Amino acid sequence: MTPKKVLEFAKKNNTKIVDLKFMDFPGLWQHFSVPLSELTEGSFEDGFGFDGSSIRGWQPIHASDMLVIPDPETAVMDPFNEFPTLSLICDIADPITKERYSRDPRNIAKKAEAYLISTGVADTAYFGPEAEFFIFDDIRFDTRENCSYHFIDSVEGRWNTGREEAPNLGYKPRYKEGYFPVPPTDSLQDIRNEMVLTMISLGISIECQHHEVATAGQAEIDMRFSPMLKTADNLMWYKYVVKNVARKHGKTATFMPKPLFNDNGTGMHTHQSLWKGEKPLFAGSGYGGLSDTALYYIGGILRHAPALCALVAPTTNSYKRLVPGFEAPVNLAYSSRNRSAAVRVPMYSPSPKAKRVEVRFPDPSCNGYLAFAAMLMAGLDGIENKINPGEPLDKDIYALGPQELEGIPSVPGSLDAALDALEKDQDFLLKGDVFTQDAIDMWLEYKRENEVDPLKLRPHPYEFSLYYDI
Repeated sequence: MTPKKVLEFAKKNNTKIVDLKFMDFPGLWQHFSVPLSELTEGSFEDGFGFDGSSIRGWQPIHASDMLVIPDPETAVMDPFNEFPTLSLICDIADPITKERYSRDPRNIAKKAEAYLISTGVADTAYFGPEAEFFIFDDIRFDTRENCSYHFIDSVEGRWNTGREEAPNLGYKPRYKEGYFPVPPTDSLQDIRNEMVLTMISLGISIECQHHEVATAGQAEIDMRFSPMLKTADNLMWYKYVVKNVARKHGKTATFMPKPLFNDNGTGMHTHQSLWKGEKPLFAGSGYGGLSDTALYYIGGILRHAPALCALVAPTTNSYKRLVPGFEAPVNLAYSSRNRSAAVRVPMYSPSPKAKRVEVRFPDPSCNGYLAFAAMLMAGLDGIENKINPGEPLDKDIYALGPQELEGIPSVPGSLDAALDALEKDQDFLLKGDVFTQDAIDMWLEYKRENEVDPLKLRPHPYEFSLYYDI
């Protein structure tokens, strides 16, 4: 859509308000709104000013002025506002130089796509994330000097089979048995369908939706693959729709990787493929029907996986999910059908167009723009340097003995370790100025100061069970 077409679209939909959405550094959408009268064709070049010092991980107070530049291609009507509201996703720019901001995650994703083209390897990277989430009925948490707790509840929670619900009707999914039950055990079918239809109304192609493995309302909605930047935009709409539809029904949704103890966590398996001139580059005669290009791409992902974890599994809670026994791929191997491998080669279709690789250790707490860009850069590094991914592992990894596992590397065991890995292995991200040194340094600093170190300082409730009577 051109700026002129956007204004015509706004008028056609009786727009009153324009909502300007943009991404903060850690990965949450931010926004502010202006009356439609403030939006002109010039706005798509001149932008709107705002205070960048108030955004996490961005500008210092003495250099706070910044611009949001609306992208006309992202124009849609927001489905959740009382007054007709035009929504525009924005890029961030310096108000003096008009240069795109190095810490703007969307800018980093754009630079990754440009770098891909500059390599001559391909002209399009397609990404298809399978973001999981939980829909709860109640969430309470607090942390003070003298107490720390969280309390989650769900009418579907298996822990509520004995609760007085006047009446309790049962049909609560057993732990690890929430995959694909029909209603009434699956009590959230209509809510998920509403989420799907809302996403479709926004132009997002949806392939399916279903209940996921865990009890207490774990869910998944699968988006159809798109070019990388478009997919990252769609992921933000996905999260926005899921949370707002849940709230509309008096429920709450979370993309936190591991909110429940002793049941499956929430991942975001991410399908990826490269194309050039409408030709798929991952189909071939190698293992799993893959080309050498695809195998080298996998080699890059596995080589850089510890550093990637700092961006694709970027929370301390992510490493409560990345433990053996819950289908989480902690071992860095690849396989054609083995879902316990870090990289899987889906075998649903023999079509060359369907050939792709699925990276399974990311989770949806990530900033999609940064995570997708980082995985693309790792894969391209694998192609450039012809990194051999080694032999595939088609056994049940969790059933292997210590000797068999000895030679298989694994993902870091904590966010702290992942950040250390990124600090040591970042050259592949700096190619083409996709990630700047400033952006990586700020990511490391922000994560350590705001997440890793504060968690280290606080006693954990379970420590009282272990140690209070010492």
